[in-house]
Amino acid sequence: MAREEHLLSTEIVNRGISDEGSQTFSVRVRRRLPDFLQSVNLKYVKLGYHYLIKHGIYLAILPVLVLVFSAEVGSLSREELWRKVWDSTTGYDLATVLSFVALFVFTISLYIMSKPRPIYLLDFACYKPSDDFKVTKEQFIKLARNSGKFDESSLEFQKRILESSGIGDETYVPKSIGSSENTATMKEGRFEASTVMFGALDELFEKMKIRPKDVGVLVVNCSIFNPTPSLSAMIINHYKMRGNILSFNLGGMGCSAGIIALDLARDMLQANPNNYAVVVSGEMVGYNWYPGKERSMLIPNCFFRMGCSALLLSNRRRDYHRAKYSLEHIVRTHKASNDRAFRCIYQEEDSQRYKGLKISKDLVEVGGDALKTNITTLGPLVLPLSEQLFFFGNLVWRHLFGNKNAKTNNNNNNSQQANSIKPYIPDYKLAFEHFCVYAASKTVLDELQRNLELSEENMEASRATLHRFGNTSSSSIWYELAYLEAKEKIRRGDRVWQIAFGSGFKCNSAVWKAIRRVKKPSTNPWLGCVDRYPESLTQ
Repeated sequence: MAREEHLLSTEIVNRGISDEGSQTFSVRVRRRLPDFLQSVNLKYVKLGYHYLIKHGIYLAILPVLVLVFSAEVGSLSREELWRKVWDSTTGYDLATVLSFVALFVFTISLYIMSKPRPIYLLDFACYKPSDDFKVTKEQFIKLARNSGKFDESSLEFQKRILESSGIGDETYVPKSIGSSENTATMKEGRFEASTVMFGALDELFEKMKIRPKDVGVLVVNCSIFNPTPSLSAMIINHYKMRGNILSFNLGGMGCSAGIIALDLARDMLQANPNNYAVVVSGEMVGYNWYPGKERSMLIPNCFFRMGCSALLLSNRRRDYHRAKYSLEHIVRTHKASNDRAFRCIYQEEDSQRYKGLKISKDLVEVGGDALKTNITTLGPLVLPLSEQLFFFGNLVWRHLFGNKNAKTNNNNNNSQQANSIKPYIPDYKLAFEHFCVYAASKTVLDELQRNLELSEENMEASRATLHRFGNTSSSSIWYELAYLEAKEKIRRGDRVWQIAFGSGFKCNSAVWKAIRRVKKPSTNPWLGCVDRYPESLTQ
């Protein structure tokens, strides 16, 4: 227990006036994210540096060649240089010269053909439900009460969660949650799926002026709702897509599955030239609605809201000039080999046989460990060389001498000196201009901001998305990027870091580079409300 004390935080809550007329207070104990930057494992750093080492030979040889060539050429005048070139070439016959040129052209062509194809994000769309689905926090509790499925204790618990969630009064839920009947039916699931998916895709196809038949790859991810025929088949049927389309349907992969779907689409585009790929990410709130009394399973009810995103990707080089972003990196981390990580978000039935998602108390700690692994692997790919050297040197120093100092300090009974070698925290703000951190909850965002030492401006898109649209699962990071575009913050050359985590336990990152300045879009889910942020961010 002593080892976990630093992971706990306390908060004094005013409970108001008691029946006797005196003030009443309670102490709330919460588990925080572990300070993962102070416990980075050396083997995870090696994973990231592996990417650099693969290309290290070129970085080492090129400067040497440049120095040798400069020393040789610099000692000659222009006339002597031309005379030397002429004398050295006149000794070869035409066949030898042509063979050399052919070999040179072949080598260059082979190099160009072996390079991975660039993946462009032409545009994306985020579904904005109609006002018929909009609810305040008070209306949400009223819908839950009208369904007759919850006792007062469960309603009060959900109300307290909502008050501290960071979610505002303009989020969207299917009105079926207020029904006394079962909402987890195939009919309700298909209705919500068709509403959000077709809404996002209609907007995407309209913006890009392409036909659905032009799409060669389709990847759909939805964690909970997985009907037969699949959601990808539902889209193909609705839009009458071509018969040889490469379609995939990812299920049960949690809130980070949007980046997994993106990774799959990238692999398909690398193997299939001159193609478009569409990635659809969403979650069905009504189908996942939990009507029981288990508190750990009531938490998803409070956070998840309606939403869906649709992306259009291309590997065609001629699409460069109309694309918004190019895909730089994807880093995926999976912790399912650990039993605690595997069960920290777990779908099961409660004692009354009601199905729902159970959130474990280990979630924050498990998530911190997965996030630590992911960002440590990503760091060498994106951080400036100066940051990498500081970070790696500090890590080796602490690895070699930290234990010795700790033993010495234990003998002296001085716990404060045990941390004399402080960890160097890489400044990720030097690597990225914009951050799209999965908007899970206010508490999670607070802890991530503290551990990564991000500013309020860095977290603005995530907090605004949580407040305006709630937790829309795997599509949240795209509502955040839509916010940055609506604020006209994206400039040419800017790098955007999208990071998401979910059941498994998984943590995934995607890095984009802006090809051009992105002007305020004509269609965007934030139009009409973006100017209210960040002033009323968490009011």
